[in-house]
Amino acid sequence: MANGPSGTPEREQSPLSILMLLPNMVTLTGLSFGLTAVRFTIEGRYSAAVFLILLAALADGLDGLLARWLRAESPLGAQLDSLSDFMCFGVAPAILVYQIHLAQAGGFGWIIAMLFAVGACFRLARFNVTTGKTDDTKGPAKHFVGVPAPAGACLGLLPVFLTLGSVLEPGDAPVVVSVWLAIVCVLMISSLKTLSPKAVKVPRRFIGVILFATVIVIGLGFTRPWYLLALVDVAYLMTLLHAVVRARGQLFR
Repeated sequence: MANGPSGTPEREQSPLSILMLLPNMVTLTGLSFGLTAVRFTIEGRYSAAVFLILLAALADGLDGLLARWLRAESPLGAQLDSLSDFMCFGVAPAILVYQIHLAQAGGFGWIIAMLFAVGACFRLARFNVTTGKTDDTKGPAKHFVGVPAPAGACLGLLPVFLTLGSVLEPGDAPVVVSVWLAIVCVLMISSLKTLSPKAVKVPRRFIGVILFATVIVIGLGFTRPWYLLALVDVAYLMTLLHAVVRARGQLFR
């Protein structure tokens, strides 16, 4: 490759389309959501903090789609995405759950919060080492290995959803919440084969049902958002239970 006047390759000196930067810009937007969620948690604005974590999850899915669509994937973007995920789906949810439910438990509650954040970090580090190749088959991955960090964050926030929905009071059952966070941590770092949305196929006869269900979900999102998020967690837990049963069946076959 020819070098320019400064000795650097001409390709590195040539102008870059702003569209090629779009995935990283979306990633940084998600990171900003996660950082602001921590600030709102400290200020006691818990509903806003949850909303920002969910927006970060949306940005996390969008930046990957944009990178593949624009063919703008890069090692820098992959590492930036993982660091953003650790902040948004490890640190921010841990601090939020600690502030609402575990602060009264003192040092023990903080240890559990750190355990959750470290579990998310380990999950992301393992994903980087395997370069995201969790399936041996060609095409879209049929499964993830362990619960992905965004899904783990949503599961970890289940006590917060119940509190904001007036089902639990702040500080209720810190031991139960601690056990729950520990379970989610184990699920994230486990080798359990969990559902990948890319592998979900919808029979044509169910298309109408799904479209109507979408309208219901949107309605619940505006009227009963915390109940809806709790139900989403329960539905995802059902898929995890199915994965556990299937794994045990293969083990003893």
